[in-house]
Amino acid sequence: MRAPSTEADERRLVEAAQRDPAWFGELYTRNFHVVYAYVAKRSASREEAEDVTSEVFHEALANLQRFEWRGVPFAAWLIRIAAHAIADRWKLRKREGGDPPDEELSDHAMADIERRAALFQMVERLPDDQRRVIASRFVEEKSIREIAQEMGRSEGAIKQLQFRAL
Repeated sequence: MRAPSTEADERRLVEAAQRDPAWFGELYTRNFHVVYAYVAKRSASREEAEDVTSEVFHEALANLQRFEWRGVPFAAWLIRIAAHAIADRWKLRKREGGDPPDEELSDHAMADIERRAALFQMVERLPDDQRRVIASRFVEEKSIREIAQEMGRSEGAIKQLQFRAL
């Protein structure tokens, strides 16, 4: 399967997925980072972000036949699904006593989502050891010492891996 490089390519990929759901995997791969970045920024935890992202793609696959091409990126439809899923969770949380964050999707917010998605993609392309150090250090917020112990390496080696990755 080939990456969509133009609007026409993306449209053909969506149409192929509507005919054969096996093609949806390619849409998922191409759009996961944008959706996850959007959801993660609006979620209370990593687990919630993962759950909502999963719900978004499940709903998108279930409703793919109803998707109509209107010249906007497929990701925009996915973001709309994500926004509804998050709003539903906020309503439920509010009924249970919590207050949802107050944020609208602006051009600035969308640009931030795209930057986060690009960052996720860059981290995924790192060699395994570098990716593991970056995830442990910045996602899991572990110390250099903790990572060194887990990986069976010196603290200097971990610092070097982090430096190279960054």
